[in-house]
Amino acid sequence: MADEISTLMAKNKNKKVLLRLRNSKTITGILKDFDIHMNLTLEDTEEEFEGKTEKVGKTLLRGDNILLISLPKEES
Repeated sequence: MADEISTLMAKNKNKKVLLRLRNSKTITGILKDFDIHMNLTLEDTEEEFEGKTEKVGKTLLRGDNILLISLPKEES
């Protein structure tokens, strides 16, 4: 299972992803890198909370704060 997740994440490098965090914030950004703990590096990050959106820029996100990762649809 870990290999499948790693492969899926690697396929989506340099693509926009959407993340839901434990603190109810939603983050979108370009996935640049990740590790086995699901720590993520994102660029052009935007944070949405209580209807307000804020540009954050480059972000390092610790994996244990992530509840959900939504990857872009695969192109056929």
